[in-house]
Amino acid sequence: MGAYLAPRGFLGAQGDPSASLTFLLDNQVVMYLWYLLIYLVAGAALVVLSLGIHDRLKHATPALAQVTTAFGLIWSGLVLASGMIALVGQRAAVELAATDRGEAASTWSAVSTVQEALGGAIEIVGALWIILLSVAALRGRALSRGLSVLGIAVGVAGMWTLVPQVADAGAVFGVGFIAWYFWAGHTLLRH
Repeated sequence: MGAYLAPRGFLGAQGDPSASLTFLLDNQVVMYLWYLLIYLVAGAALVVLSLGIHDRLKHATPALAQVTTAFGLIWSGLVLASGMIALVGQRAAVELAATDRGEAASTWSAVSTVQEALGGAIEIVGALWIILLSVAALRGRALSRGLSVLGIAVGVAGMWTLVPQVADAGAVFGVGFIAWYFWAGHTLLRH
C-alpha cells in the first residue's frame, strides 16, 4: 500500500467514488492481486495460525484457548468474505464502467462499504482475538512476555477503531499486527 498504491493515487471509494473508480480501472491487475493477497491469502493463513496458536495454548489455558481459537476462525472467515466481496465487486464495477460510469462509481462505493465493514474499518474481532490469545499466552507462559504485551497493545489499537474520531488507530493495528505476525511466526517455527 505505502510503496505502490498510495503513491499512485489510491483512494477509498467512500471519499471520492469517481476518482476511486478511475484508479481501479487504471490499476485493475494490481488491485486484484492486492485484494487477493491481503484478504484471501491472509485469511487462509489466519486459519493455520489460529490452530497453531491453539495447540500452544490448549494445555495451559484450555477454556481461554477455545474462545481465542473461535475468534481467530471467525476473523479468518470475515477476512475471506471481505476479499471475495472486493474481488467480485471489482469485476462488477469494471464491467459496469463500460456502459454507465456513474452507476459503476456508485456500485464500487457500495461494494467498498460492505467490504470495509467486514474486513477493515472496525477491527473488533481481530482485536479480541489478539487480546485473548495474548492474555492466555501470558497466563500459560505459552509465548514470550514481549510478544504477548505487543499483542495486547495491537489489540487495544484495534478496539479504538470502534470510535469514529480515532479510526486512524486502524493503521496502528495493521502495522502492529504485521510486526506481531513476524515475531509470532519466528517463535512458532523455532519451537
